[in-house]
Amino acid sequence: MTTRIACLGDSLTRAQFSVDYLDLLARRRPPGEVRPARFGVNGDFAYNLLQRLDTVVANPPDVITVLIGTNDARASLAGYPVEQAMRRKGLPARPAAGWFQECLGAVVARLRAETDATIGLLSLPVLGQRLDGPAAQASQAYSSLISEVAADSEVACLPLHERQIEELRRADPPPVPYEEATPAATIGVLVQHTVLRRSLDAISRRRGLVLTTDHIHQNSRGAALVAEAIDTGLLARSG
Repeated sequence: MTTRIACLGDSLTRAQFSVDYLDLLARRRPPGEVRPARFGVNGDFAYNLLQRLDTVVANPPDVITVLIGTNDARASLAGYPVEQAMRRKGLPARPAAGWFQECLGAVVARLRAETDATIGLLSLPVLGQRLDGPAAQASQAYSSLISEVAADSEVACLPLHERQIEELRRADPPPVPYEEATPAATIGVLVQHTVLRRSLDAISRRRGLVLTTDHIHQNSRGAALVAEAIDTGLLARSG
């Protein structure tokens, strides 16, 4: 029997600039046991995800995962181009922690009301790799908000952030300072990957990064932790 799993999120789920955790998730199980479907849109905030749930509930899957909030967390950092993001993504309000939590709660409420799926919210990947830095602390703060929504909504919270912190502490990475990923920098990664044929892991190594290509998007080590969190925290429990 095949388990149909809908993976909701942003560019980390879209996987143009990240290693594809949906592919890694499918590979963790015997062929045909899980069939992931991708619902990831680059640059999305929790508000944007809330606006596009029709396609998910129209054909309800068996399992739903939600990995959203990285852009909401980034918007809290100095140097993030908030106004440009608001225009580009059609946000009716300035991103803020309370609004993020409200939108994510509404996402879960609709999924619970209109599907019978097992639902899991992933805490966020670590932003950057300096655990005492503002970026990592922002991803931790927003992960705490996700945990609160999961508890209030009585759905699973999958501890991706916690696993990535463990991985970074074990790796003892070089203290590369966090840099906000500009559109030009993101396109630069894409050019290196598609034109110069460098693997995302090679790009990570050249930059001294352990889990990401650019402090945000996941290399194979980071994406494997996403797949692991879903598999061990949700599929094993629902299977």
